[in-house]
Amino acid sequence: MKARLGMSPIAWWNDDLLELSDDVSLEECLAQSRSAGFTGMEKGRRFPDDPEVMLPILKKADVTLCGGWFSGTLVDNDLSVNKDRIQPMIDLFKAVNAPCIVYGEVGRSIQGDRSKPLATKAVLSDDEMKTYARKVTEFGEWCADQGMPLSYHHHMAAVVQFEHELDVFVRQSGEGIPLLLDAGHLAFAGGDVLRAIDKHHKRINHVHVKDVRMDVIDKLDRSRQSFLDAVALGAFTVPGDGSLDFGQIVRKFADYGYEGWFVVEAEQDPKKNPPLRMAQVGHKELMRVMSAAGYTVETKGFPNA
Repeated sequence: MKARLGMSPIAWWNDDLLELSDDVSLEECLAQSRSAGFTGMEKGRRFPDDPEVMLPILKKADVTLCGGWFSGTLVDNDLSVNKDRIQPMIDLFKAVNAPCIVYGEVGRSIQGDRSKPLATKAVLSDDEMKTYARKVTEFGEWCADQGMPLSYHHHMAAVVQFEHELDVFVRQSGEGIPLLLDAGHLAFAGGDVLRAIDKHHKRINHVHVKDVRMDVIDKLDRSRQSFLDAVALGAFTVPGDGSLDFGQIVRKFADYGYEGWFVVEAEQDPKKNPPLRMAQVGHKELMRVMSAAGYTVETKGFPNA
């Protein structure tokens, strides 16, 4: 079985908490992650939106674009609004041979609002979830028809956060909307990562290997503290530095024959947790557990664009 290892630039520059950002260029970010062994990087705010500009940067770094976040609003807005907004991203991702676009729902989400405690996250009624899941499925099918599949990201402080919400979303949606399994977000929400893989492995097309510090999460006052408060306190980290057993998690994916990207997304203070050092820690741990699970990890970065 083959796998590819990528990172998110959120370890270097945080789009929601600018204070958790290092003064590092895109080129240096790519160079650091590549030197640690990662062959892919998801899109961040310092990436150019012109493929003619992006491709030479990726080629020089020997890195491929392995995904990127789209802020979807389908829980409140029409398909047409989101189609218009995502079309330039589809065109860009196709031009650089990216595998998928990560769909993150920001409608009714409090993930970017530090004034909103975790306990105040929106909860959809049964009818709202059914309507929402069907709309996201239609959107995913349309994006795939344009040549770029989506990967739906369950997320803390969003309308699909808890494991039971993910279960209902999957049941009400269709195969036209694949899933991103994020170990850290699911664990933060109190879910069982291995159980979720068992239930939803047929729909998973992208994986975030985010680790958590459960001692930080367990001390949160969810009636007062927000998602961004948790991030600032260090709730997330890289595999090998947190509380999750990625040996078990990766082995579970291997049991189901998953082949694709495993992306380290670990937002934290780069001054307290230097991104290069954390990338090295995460890559070392992933290589250990990948080998034990029978994966062969791709070492070439830049594709034949």
